Amino acid sequence: MEKTTRIVLPVYDMNAKKIEEVELDPHVFDGEVNKTVLYQAITAFRANLRRGLAQTKTRGEVSGGGKKPWKQKGTGRARVGSTRSPLWRHGGVVFGPHPRSFTQDIPKALKAEALRASLNSKIAAGTLMLVEKFHVLQPKTKEFVRALDHFKVGKDSVLCVIDAVTDNIKRSAKNIQRLEIIDPATLNALDVVNVRKILMSRDSLKIITKRLKNV
Repeated sequence: MEKTTRIVLPVYDMNAKKIEEVELDPHVFDGEVNKTVLYQAITAFRANLRRGLAQTKTRGEVSGGGKKPWKQKGTGRARVGSTRSPLWRHGGVVFGPHPRSFTQDIPKALKAEALRASLNSKIAAGTLMLVEKFHVLQPKTKEFVRALDHFKVGKDSVLCVIDAVTDNIKRSAKNIQRLEIIDPATLNALDVVNVRKILMSRDSLKIITKRLKNV
């Protein structure tokens, strides 16, 4: 019989007061961190962020050089056919970079396993906290900052995974540099590993669990 790991997390309100506990789905959150899969996914995600716009000009693209600088023989100097030569200042570049795509295809199963591994690592480190529901009464930055202070995040980077982002939440959080808000439907492993702490709504946990179970 397969043995499953039982993981229980506390659920807090916006004042960081514990209101209850919830048991995570053992088929999704089993505590295992597949570092190989996580590394492959993170490498691919980061490669996909590269724009690949570096550009240098070859000797056929630089300006000038249409006329031979001096005659072939009799000057005592080396033979030169064009000032576009890579040997000359302002000449073309040999083997320089050109625009290219760094995009890597990431299999759906690999994305899911990497997300599972990254979340398991945060849970094991105690840096993922469940919030019953995110709510801000007024669109003021100090309200969201006050909530973060309750969770004692300090100057750590924070990712809030919220299933329903209201206008008040958007306005109150947009000026906090260390804070990022993301929808659970688009959350990936790179988002998770790029921050120190995660605040996740309870409904977001349900959505993510469903996502990972259906892969």
